[in-house]
Amino acid sequence: MTKPESARYDYDVVISGAGLAGSAAATLLARRGVRVALLERRSDPAAYKVLCTHSIHAGAYPVLDELGLVPALEKAGAVRNEVRWYTRWGWIQPRPAPAGPELPYAYNIRRSTLDPLIRSHAADTPGVDLLLGHHVTGLVRKAGRTLGVRASTPRGEREIRARLVVGADGKDSAVAKFAGVPARLDENARFGYLAHFRNLPLHGGISHIWFLEPDMAYAFPNDDGVTVIAMLLDKKRLPAFREDLEGSFFALVRALPEAPPIDSAERITKIIGTVNYPLQSRKPTAPGVAFIGDAALTGDPLWGVGCGWALQTAQWLAEAVAPAAAGRGDLDRALVVYARRHRRRLRGHQYLAADFAKARPFNPLERLMFSAAARDESVARHMHLFASRLIGPLRFLNPVALAKASAVNIKHRGETVPPPYLTHASS
Repeated sequence: MTKPESARYDYDVVISGAGLAGSAAATLLARRGVRVALLERRSDPAAYKVLCTHSIHAGAYPVLDELGLVPALEKAGAVRNEVRWYTRWGWIQPRPAPAGPELPYAYNIRRSTLDPLIRSHAADTPGVDLLLGHHVTGLVRKAGRTLGVRASTPRGEREIRARLVVGADGKDSAVAKFAGVPARLDENARFGYLAHFRNLPLHGGISHIWFLEPDMAYAFPNDDGVTVIAMLLDKKRLPAFREDLEGSFFALVRALPEAPPIDSAERITKIIGTVNYPLQSRKPTAPGVAFIGDAALTGDPLWGVGCGWALQTAQWLAEAVAPAAAGRGDLDRALVVYARRHRRRLRGHQYLAADFAKARPFNPLERLMFSAAARDESVARHMHLFASRLIGPLRFLNPVALAKASAVNIKHRGETVPPPYLTHASS
């Protein structure tokens, strides 16, 4: 007698990776009636990602709200990520319109706080089995379709069958490797280093980002009074920077316009970073497989989009595939819906990021928009929507916005601007 289809599977969905993307997807799928195995290769439930911007952009706030995590984040000390940007034309600081609503926001929060919180939230969701110490070592496949995973576990090898396997296992995704889904690589011509400081005051107590053309820097206040400072520099500067990593890092921060006073702050971590961090893009689906977070698309850390995109792609996947994953629809068709939404929402952002990752100065359109935003609050608010990934490149650079920016710059033509930051002064 043939087994019913539901009996052929151990779970409806197996997710590899219990970070932000995997934990969010597990929670959202289970709430929709899907049985989920959430695999995490690390055995420590408090494990977290170390190299990160530790910031969630405002476009992902609806996901946090749907997950029910906003009160817990506020209680944990997450900082609403209001921001100001330095440019050669001065500071851009978006503010609400008079009598208008507050600007959209999400949070800065360290991954050491965030990852265990969202993982435990998933583990407490009925329908989710969190399986720690489970490392994917292969896929169960038949006729070109993935039907589950093979995993190394504390009790030995195990095979877990499911209708859908989700790769939420980062840019070096094992699921992608075993499924034969390659990544497109766009070179990142910048390297980056960051460190965490306590008791480091910032102007207005808000996030700072410095566009130094081609170099970048940011300072993000986080939970527990900790501020993350990062320098993202043209790779041409790497040899000199490495000769004295700590001295170079501190000297560059001190030279920033309105520099945060790091010499009087307490550094509580090592200066860590990455030299080669290409932007990666994969097809977000294959037969029986879907990718979310960095496994599908790894952005430039310069923009701080990784955490937000992890949450958003988890939500898009759950919305698209939940009925089919539970055996109530066509899974292949559902995966097409997810892939289409993923491309429509993120491809334009990634294209612009890959171009800017060449470590070039601003192009003419960027000069137009940034210079106008430094001079006009409505243009600054428009830029905030784009930086928060609430609008895409086409809406950001729509004809009305370009005309407004042009009019602002014509009005202020001839005004003096601050002296440029001397990016090579300490090389």
